[in-house]
Formats: sequence, structure tokens, C-alpha cells
Amino acid sequence: MDTHDESRPDYGPRLSSDLLRGHTGTIVLGILHRGDAYGFEIYNTILEHTGERYELKETTLYSSYKRLEQEGCISSYWGDETQGARRRYYHLTDRGRETYRRNMRDWEFTRNILDSLMGIGDSPPKTGG
Repeated sequence: MDTHDESRPDYGPRLSSDLLRGHTGTIVLGILHRGDAYGFEIYNTILEHTGERYELKETTLYSSYKRLEQEGCISSYWGDETQGARRRYYHLTDRGRETYRRNMRDWEFTRNILDSLMGIGDSPPKTGG
């Protein structure tokens, strides 16, 4: 729950799912920017890079893979595993690279604006006018 609750003890900062909604695709594109990966590998990379503090649901990830593939940002292929189940690998396309770069520029811009707005309470009040 993302609402403020006075009765809830403070266990430290929480990551609001609302803040990440809409960025799942960019997260996936960023991981694939490093190289091809299969679905569960992407899931584990997210866990690893967040110190297991954030977990995307597999259904959310697979919906993102499907959407990114339909948009032409990624392509997929079946791996040639000799042991275990076959894995579907995802590959970043040229369109996906451009989308990732554009989304990262947008994120930097947004982060700068949010940093400016979130710091308003820490700056001294304006006096007179």
C-alpha cells in the first residue's frame, strides 16, 4: 500500500509501484542493451541489481516482453539447450536501442524535475515580494 498510515511503524523507505509503473519496458530494454537474455534471466537480473529489494511479477515481465516485441523493440528466438527446457531468448533491435536511449533521456529530464520539486520543502521560504 502506498498511502501514508500514521499507525504503521517506520521500517525504512519503500518503493512505490506507482513510481515504476510505465518503466518496466525501459528496464527490460536496459538489461537487453547488455546482451541477449531469456525471461527468467531478466527477472533474476532485476532482483540482483536491486539487492532483492524489488521484484517484478513474472506476468508483468512477460506482458512487457510481448508488448516490446509487438512494437518492434525486441525480437525473440528459441535457444538450443541440450539439457533442460528450451528457453526463449530476447534480443534488442535497432528500434529498441533508440527507444531505450529516448526513454533514458526522458527519465533524466523527469528525475531532474522531480529532484527540484521534492526539495522545495528543504529550501528556505521566500520572503517579501
